Amino acid sequence: MAMGSIYDISIQDIDGNEVSLSQYRGQVMMIVNVASKCGFTGQYADLEALYEKYKGQGFVILGFPSNDFLWQEPGSNAEIKQFCMINYGVTFPMFAKISVKGRDKHPLYDYLTDDKTNPRHAGKITWNFNKFLVGRNGTIVARFDSRTKPLNAEVIKEIEAALSIPPKTDG
Repeated sequence: MAMGSIYDISIQDIDGNEVSLSQYRGQVMMIVNVASKCGFTGQYADLEALYEKYKGQGFVILGFPSNDFLWQEPGSNAEIKQFCMINYGVTFPMFAKISVKGRDKHPLYDYLTDDKTNPRHAGKITWNFNKFLVGRNGTIVARFDSRTKPLNAEVIKEIEAALSIPPKTDG
């Protein structure tokens, strides 16, 4: 699927509303495939802490529930939303459940994992809680696997570096 930029992609949020990723242009995005019944589910707490720390500087986390790995996200969107709010106080944007691999992989994950659109950090999603860091101008600047905790020093370093680059202004 040929796409000009990540901002050309639209996706449903967890409440069923269509959201264009262009609304996050100029922000640093961390895109994470999440699951409620995974050994890494506790990362929700660290993701929320990261979001709280940096959201005032133009940082946003986008959570994408996926049931692609050992059926670890069996719930409905409403159940997932409730789980995240009750157990982890998640306030960052959450989206409708999608596939991140296989034949029905969502176009967002085509974009994130394809070596044409993401030459430096391409490759299939290996498990829940893979993290992609997208700079203010839509370039994928880093990728972290499931084992890399959101509050890891390298993650913080990459976020702060991405936040230090001002967004491009057209004109």
